[in-house]
Amino acid sequence: MAQNQGSSSSGGGGGFFSSIASSFSSFKNQVNGLLGYEGLEVINPEGGTDDAEVEAQRGRWKQEERDSYWRSMQKYVGADITSMVTLPVLIFEPMTMLQKMAELMEYSHLLELADECEDPYMRLVYTASWFISVYYALQRTWKPFNPILGETYEMVNHCGITFIAEQVSHHPPISAAHAENEHFVYDITSKVKTKFLGNSLDVYPLGRTRLKLKKDGVILELVPPPTKVNNLIFGRTWIDSPGEMVLTNLTTGDKVVLYFQPCGWFGAGRYEVDGYVYNSEEEPKILMTGKWNEAMSYQPCDLEGEPLPNTELKEVWRVAEAPADDKFQYTHFAHKYTHFAHKVNSFTTAPKNLLPSDSRLRPDRYALETGDLSKAGSEKSILEEKQRAEKRMRESKGQEFVPKWFNQTDQIAPTPWGDLEIYEFNGKYNEHRAAADSSGTVKEVNISTTEFNPWQFGNVAETS
Repeated sequence: MAQNQGSSSSGGGGGFFSSIASSFSSFKNQVNGLLGYEGLEVINPEGGTDDAEVEAQRGRWKQEERDSYWRSMQKYVGADITSMVTLPVLIFEPMTMLQKMAELMEYSHLLELADECEDPYMRLVYTASWFISVYYALQRTWKPFNPILGETYEMVNHCGITFIAEQVSHHPPISAAHAENEHFVYDITSKVKTKFLGNSLDVYPLGRTRLKLKKDGVILELVPPPTKVNNLIFGRTWIDSPGEMVLTNLTTGDKVVLYFQPCGWFGAGRYEVDGYVYNSEEEPKILMTGKWNEAMSYQPCDLEGEPLPNTELKEVWRVAEAPADDKFQYTHFAHKYTHFAHKVNSFTTAPKNLLPSDSRLRPDRYALETGDLSKAGSEKSILEEKQRAEKRMRESKGQEFVPKWFNQTDQIAPTPWGDLEIYEFNGKYNEHRAAADSSGTVKEVNISTTEFNPWQFGNVAETS
């Protein structure tokens, strides 16, 4: 089952990089001479070493698009492409990264259980399961739109939660979010670092995630594992997140260390998660096991990590049934066309007097949602041109962008993959929302007529 690895994980990054490398090298294959792409790695998680050439011909790309895109991307191999490459809308989903951040709220009932739980170790079981639950949504291989600087996303009407996210920096791309209800306060500064490897992309989460449970005031901090996106151009795209996830109770010193198994031969180990809840003395108290795309379970254990006698494995979380035959593999929470009331991409979760900078109002996102790829591509280009124009205007005025709902602090937080500038929720959104909710005037939001406006200087146009 799980391995006792508490003492080796105190740094958050652990010593798992060598195991990741050896695992991938044990089952990877390369497409070379026959296809004309020397050294290009194609990995089929369901196969062995003989089918890479066959796998390379699969995927969402037409051959001419695939070959053209590969030629244009070769020069970026080894580089961080987080914000330096313009990508075709063909590989996008009708959602922005700010909306994707909100998908973690789907199973927030687990935080209610954690907040009301008296057992400090079961509290960590609930919260760790909550953080794992988002990986089902993260496995989608469609790319969300990068937020425009100043773009926001608001969500209400789900478990009493008020959620606000804002794009606070463009270079480097940084998003900040705050969510709160009667049980918890959630804050994140999200920044990613990438490394383009030709047909795959390594994604390193340089974010800081903190969760406060209100009843006892405990504060938890998360260090997630890195993610690898395989077969970007050649083959069927799939995602793996091999490595350690560490959730630490900063108040007591207790923690959870969960190991996301790397995908091995013929898919062995794919999705599997195993680990332990440890006390502050790094003694295992509860083992956890499951699959991040299905369910997680737990069982009390002894100091050797073995299940205690007369105890049984109990399920703590299971993924909700997803809508059938959905192109983007959305969960019910993210889906727009389902009876489920709380939808990230719909206006049923939007508050009164929605901010005009909200992601739902992006014309490129909406065009993609309706299936108009050509319009989505042109609208995306227009937004990017307006963003560049505003940057020039800001520089000409000698000004810097200032976020509305978050303040940049002097804190620099170390992560296993680099330092991070920390943004904190400034509370102004609560004042704004209280005033909007108490107002007798409700502005009707219509996606066809309400203009998306995250701009600092109004809706500027691109100038030559």
